[in-house]
Amino acid sequence: MNNRIMPALILAFLLSSLMSNSQAGSIWAKADRDKRDLYADDVARHIGDILTITISEKSLVDNKAKRNLSKTTKRNNTFDGQLGIVSTPAGAARPNANYLPRIPAFNMSAESSNVLDGKADYKDERKFVDSITVVIVDIMPNRNLVVMGTRSREIVGDTQVIEVSGIVRPSDIGFDNTVKSERVADFRLVTRNSGIAASFNRPGWLGRIFDILWPF
Repeated sequence: MNNRIMPALILAFLLSSLMSNSQAGSIWAKADRDKRDLYADDVARHIGDILTITISEKSLVDNKAKRNLSKTTKRNNTFDGQLGIVSTPAGAARPNANYLPRIPAFNMSAESSNVLDGKADYKDERKFVDSITVVIVDIMPNRNLVVMGTRSREIVGDTQVIEVSGIVRPSDIGFDNTVKSERVADFRLVTRNSGIAASFNRPGWLGRIFDILWPF
C-alpha cells in the first residue's frame, strides 16, 4: 500500500511545481498588484478622478454706431401796420376809414438750426490658450461630470491664478483624457493677476478719479 501512495504523492508534488512555475513565467501574470491592467484606460469617470481641459477661447467684439440728426426751423412774419377795423354805413359804396389809427409796420424773421453728428466705435479682441487639469467633484443623475480646478503660477514676483469649472459629458472626453473647453457646459474661467506687472495693466488711482469727474 505504501509503495503505491509514495509515487502518487511525488507525482502530485511535481505537477504542482510545474503549474506554479508556468504561472510565474506567464506573460499574463501581474508582477505587481499596484500596476494597472494591460487594457485599462485613464479616462475619468468617478468622483476624484482628474481630466485635462484644453482651453482655446477667443472673443471678438466690434460695435460701431453712427447717428446724424439735423433740424432747421424758419419763421417769417410781416405786418403792414393796418389793423383793419372799419365801419360801413348803410347804403355806402365803400367803408369809412379805420377806427384805430395806423401803427408802424414791422417785419419779423427768425431761423434756427440744430445739427447732431455722433460716432462711436468699440472693438475688443481677446485670446486665451492654456490647459488645466481639473478634478471631478460630483456626478449628475444623467452621468455628466461636474469638474473644478485651480492653477497658480508665480514667476519673478508675478502671480497668476486660474479657476475653471463646468459640466463635462463623458462622451466628449478623448482617449487621452482631455476635453476641449468649447465642449464644457457652464464653462467658467476666471483669471487673477497680481504682482509687479499688475499695476501696469490698469490706470492709476488719479487717472480713475479723472475718468469719473471728466468722463468725456
